[in-house]
Amino acid sequence: MTDQADFAQLTGPFQAELLAHCYRMLGSVHDAEDQVQETLIRAWRSYGDFEGRASLRTWLYKIATNACLRALENRGRRPLPSGLGAPGSPEEPLAAGHEVPWLEPLPDALVRAELADPASVVVSRSSLRLALIAAWQYLPARQRAVLILRDVLQWRASEVADLLGTTPTAVNGLLLRARARIEQAGPAQEEIREPAETAQRALLDRYAAAFENADASALSQLLREDATFEMPPILTWFAGRGRIGRFLGTRVLGQPGDFKLVPVAANTQPGFACYLLGRDGHHHAHAVQVLTIADSGIAHIVSFNQPELFPVFGLPPVLPAATGTAGPRR
Repeated sequence: MTDQADFAQLTGPFQAELLAHCYRMLGSVHDAEDQVQETLIRAWRSYGDFEGRASLRTWLYKIATNACLRALENRGRRPLPSGLGAPGSPEEPLAAGHEVPWLEPLPDALVRAELADPASVVVSRSSLRLALIAAWQYLPARQRAVLILRDVLQWRASEVADLLGTTPTAVNGLLLRARARIEQAGPAQEEIREPAETAQRALLDRYAAAFENADASALSQLLREDATFEMPPILTWFAGRGRIGRFLGTRVLGQPGDFKLVPVAANTQPGFACYLLGRDGHHHAHAVQVLTIADSGIAHIVSFNQPELFPVFGLPPVLPAATGTAGPRR
């Protein structure tokens, strides 16, 4: 009989990829962590009935997928502001959206094993990119599950049909409808050709320096002409280099030193944890920014103005006095 320690050792290697799978389904790192725990509890309770006809990995994915489908039964999608309305003007009042269950970023550190394992059934790092996760939020739960299981995990239609209690023909129909919906999402799904690592590192260094120096002009020069900027939980978002530059210059950037940026990585993309100077003279958690970098500049910035995300990234709520320069990245 397998005890809990043995079970934990058996399932441990799969936890990172299960977290990535649940995040793809749910769009929330907190909800994904909850469903991974639910999966392991259910798997432990029913392990005696596991007959080994499928691999342990496949069995765990079945439990996790069903757990996510149950979790989605009474929940709406998790959007980004750009999925809810037209872009705004920097001169207009900002619209709050604190009641919206927003899409959340996924720290790379939580799924590092999944991202690094070439033998993983997860075939592409791109399946964790923020724009794709946002697009999947438009799919009904079963379509989302089918698309992820077939196109990301490369399951056969018969395997997905067995999991969902339906037929391979029905699965293929769901897959076609899901793909069609994703194609309709349009420009957010275009391929982004990233610059070489050295060029990207230099661009990120310039971005951090411009932000910390409150240099809106230098910041604007790093953006693509068609760049977008959004900042949940604020509903208002901006499209175009000029509008983004005006907004940052007039309503975000104050004096040099107001912001301190610490490099982070989320959704396999570069980003920064932004700390804002408070009246007490310390820099406090303000936003987690996730950047989409193209060879022609920064294409998209999502600034999650949600300090409650900082613990998920293992970051302190207040920046120690000796920390806080963007510094060199390795």
